[in-house]
Amino acid sequence: MNMNKSRGVPAWLGLAAIVLPLAGCGGSSEPVADAVYTNAKVLTVDAGNAVEQGFAVKDGKFLAIGSANALGKHIGPATRVVDMGGRTIVPGLSDGHLHGAGGGPGIDLSRTRRIDDVLAAIRDAVASHAPGELLQSNSDWHEAQLKEVRLPTRAELDAAAPNNPLVLHRGGLTAMLNSAALAKWNITESTVSPDGGIIQKDSNGQLTGVLINNARSLMTLPAPPKFDAAALEEMQRKLNALGLTSVRVPGMFTGTDVPSAYAVIRQLQGEGKLSLRFQLLLNAMAPVSTAAQIKAIIGSAQLPQGTGDEWVRIWGAKTSVDGGFEGGYMSQPYSEPYGKGGTFYGLPLVSGQAYQDVVGELARNKYRVAVHVVGDAALDQVLAAWESLDKASPGAVKGWTIEHAFVVRKEQLERVRALGARLSVQAHLYVAAPVLSRYWGHDRAEHVTPVKTFMDYGFQLVGGTDSANMPVNPFWGMYHFITRDTITDGVYGPDQRVGRNDVLRMFTINYADLNGEADTKGSIEKGKLADFVVLSGDYLTVPEVDIQNLHAIATYVGGRQVYRDAATSVPAL
Repeated sequence: MNMNKSRGVPAWLGLAAIVLPLAGCGGSSEPVADAVYTNAKVLTVDAGNAVEQGFAVKDGKFLAIGSANALGKHIGPATRVVDMGGRTIVPGLSDGHLHGAGGGPGIDLSRTRRIDDVLAAIRDAVASHAPGELLQSNSDWHEAQLKEVRLPTRAELDAAAPNNPLVLHRGGLTAMLNSAALAKWNITESTVSPDGGIIQKDSNGQLTGVLINNARSLMTLPAPPKFDAAALEEMQRKLNALGLTSVRVPGMFTGTDVPSAYAVIRQLQGEGKLSLRFQLLLNAMAPVSTAAQIKAIIGSAQLPQGTGDEWVRIWGAKTSVDGGFEGGYMSQPYSEPYGKGGTFYGLPLVSGQAYQDVVGELARNKYRVAVHVVGDAALDQVLAAWESLDKASPGAVKGWTIEHAFVVRKEQLERVRALGARLSVQAHLYVAAPVLSRYWGHDRAEHVTPVKTFMDYGFQLVGGTDSANMPVNPFWGMYHFITRDTITDGVYGPDQRVGRNDVLRMFTINYADLNGEADTKGSIEKGKLADFVVLSGDYLTVPEVDIQNLHAIATYVGGRQVYRDAATSVPAL
């Protein structure tokens, strides 16, 4: 902090500072701030995307935003005045679709870049475990990040772990097993794939070891580690370090159910240790397919929509109709050989009538609905159900959200817009582009998650990562939406690029608006919660290629510093 030693006040205030501190002692009606941050480039994300020099914070909220002179009247004898050294500050970042902070127990494959890296990580795990002991990976990796752009073969896994059952979890909907794991659960070439799932076989009819969607139910895995206060604190540390101050958890939550997670969050809040704000959705995903199941979920949770406060609130419920990359339900067949001669269109997980029963029961119980949708045929199924509800009770589905929306048709967007529904999108393509190109053909993959088209149709998009199924870094998602670049396969759909301000709004104010919180958070404006992030570079002016390398050097929630990069000049407060 640059202080004028003769006056004991910041030098940037100049001569005005001679009398302004005295005003805070009772000579002025202006409220005195707890802290004033100045000499910054503040991207307010207000309605006009104004850029300001600094702001004042009092009682965990923004008191004033503006120039050094304007802020000076809020400085009193006890006010902390922080010179930000010209750093860029943005509102606290949000993730609109997050299941966990990534990593976690199991073999960590997130940093692997070659098949050899994957196999080396497995061999290291084998060396530290007894023969016969089950080994698992965590899920936040994808074969598209590997130079070979493929999964390891069953034979490669057998060579790396010959005496241990091994399950590689890739995302939330695919698992790959070695021979010992297939034998453990008696999965053979004659095992029938369950409804909504695939036991993958090669061209010779031999098991590849890959289980897709509901086929994973053939495994009986040990319960994940308990999600407790210590686990939540560790999760907060990881996410705060990425500049995240708010997350929306759609159904499945880092190894525990939402009611249990809600209780842990409340525990930490009561202890004054919470540094992340939550919107939680009850899990009503497939195979949930009846009104009776929904009644049981609601009755067990005892958490009506809206329960909570500014720290944690129940948003509604999460549903699903199709699978992931390998199972997204399309109106056109998959590319060969995945299309099986033009006969494979993906995996619908519930019937149209079953889905209508599910969302009808949720609506009767006053829950907003979010739905996992990958393919356009799945979206047809959703729209039929939602339009039926809306016809019976106009406005019934307003504010409900489509999650993902990888492949859509323009006429579907008109129907979504007519319903008043919203879109929550993630940057899966950044990581998985070459694999999606193989599954669906390059032309279709070029326009996966077409954010420019969505915006042209008037949608106010909410951005996210889908961690722990994908890497959690929000700046990777921003970079992809701005450039349409991918990790290993160049630019996909350059006509879908959008501007930096629009993308920043996706991860800040649009998130708040989706949750009905735009009056209290999401931008740096007077009266809003003082959640903000100091960035390592200028988001608006760094070369595009460097956006993916931006990071938080300090994160604040309610005016409290909850993360600080020890290597930065930002003071510890």
